Amino acid sequence: MAGRIEVLISGFGGQGVVRIGQSLSLAAVYQGLHTTMLISHGTETRGGYVRSQVVIAGEPVDSPVVERPDYFCALSSAAYNRFKHLVRDGLILYDPGYLEPDLSLPVRHIALPARDLAVKNLGREIFANAIFLGALTRLMAGVLEPEVVRKAMLERIRVFGEENVKALNLGYSLL
Repeated sequence: MAGRIEVLISGFGGQGVVRIGQSLSLAAVYQGLHTTMLISHGTETRGGYVRSQVVIAGEPVDSPVVERPDYFCALSSAAYNRFKHLVRDGLILYDPGYLEPDLSLPVRHIALPARDLAVKNLGREIFANAIFLGALTRLMAGVLEPEVVRKAMLERIRVFGEENVKALNLGYSLL
């Protein structure tokens, strides 16, 4: 892999923002890539602001800070409004159940109704993060292998393994 890929995931506490970032980073390590991950969040445990910044590269990462995300997963309106301006050449993957995108921005937007799909197909919205992870894995084809991401996800999300795999596969199949 040449170059550097920056991924920004943001939403509110309880949506699995950190688990998405951890799964991506761990998958990168398993594939012999260099990676960093930064987490920041508000003081609240659930419902507060959360952000994961993941950098994946073929060589050592000089800075773990995501400044120009190639991929921005916006899981809340507040996250979208806070970080949308950072995306210049990348794309924004968002849940339309949580936000209305600014389509005047000169970047690609992809709607992913992960919360609704999780409830409809798996009975609970907690699987929306695995749907996002699956879609992101598909978008990053050629960088991260789906089976490696699945393995990493199951190590980072240790409950509801079968349902999370179904959610991951669903997200992957949508794009």
